[in-house]
Amino acid sequence: MQTLSIVIPAYNEEKTIKNGSLEDVWNYLNKQKYNWEVIIVDDASTDKTLLLSQSFAKTHSGIKVLAEPHRGKGGSVIAGMLSASGDIILFADMDQATPINQIEKLLPKFNKGFNIAIGSRSGRKGAPLIRKAMAYGFVVLRNVVLRLPYKDTQCGFKAFKKDAAKNIFNRMRVVNEKTRKGGASVSAGFDLEVLYVARKLGYKVAEVPVEWHHKETERINPIKDSWEGLRDLLKVRLNALLGKYRV
Repeated sequence: MQTLSIVIPAYNEEKTIKNGSLEDVWNYLNKQKYNWEVIIVDDASTDKTLLLSQSFAKTHSGIKVLAEPHRGKGGSVIAGMLSASGDIILFADMDQATPINQIEKLLPKFNKGFNIAIGSRSGRKGAPLIRKAMAYGFVVLRNVVLRLPYKDTQCGFKAFKKDAAKNIFNRMRVVNEKTRKGGASVSAGFDLEVLYVARKLGYKVAEVPVEWHHKETERINPIKDSWEGLRDLLKVRLNALLGKYRV
């Protein structure tokens, strides 16, 4: 069985950790027969996220913690993905909106010739109306501007073969390890750029339906996030026109 790395970005997740999210991840993985590691990437949290993560790592095998400068979710994910050692590398949200056990639906795709497997949410049950409206508008824009053939590009549950992960995340331009963000940031353009670069590199992507549950801990600013999403979408397109993603 191939080894699995799980990258979990974290910014001010003290409440989520205290509610047992890391225990849920560790308890599930500890029952599996394959080798695994979890990399928690702290995005310079201003609460006790880093302290709690480090304390958890001391008493639970297989957990690593990276203390990184603040640059938003996208930059944190990239740092974790590039430091991961597994044959398959997954990034997932700390709040477990998509439960870790959903990895069982993604892993079989790698034995069928796919390089990447992405989670796809259906209907976003429990999400506020404003979030559903934002998602619909974003789908229309991304299809027009980037022509990505996926139902859900934004689900924070994506797995990659190691070589694909390294090739893609080293080529990121809109969101990268040097990007700086103020406060909490979902970096809407991050997932778009990941999938756009994947297509440019010719990787086979499987879109897999997964469970998803709305979490009140999610930080959504309709105006700010919509603007940043549109801006990053256009940046990806501009970079493509300028040939910055050429192999």
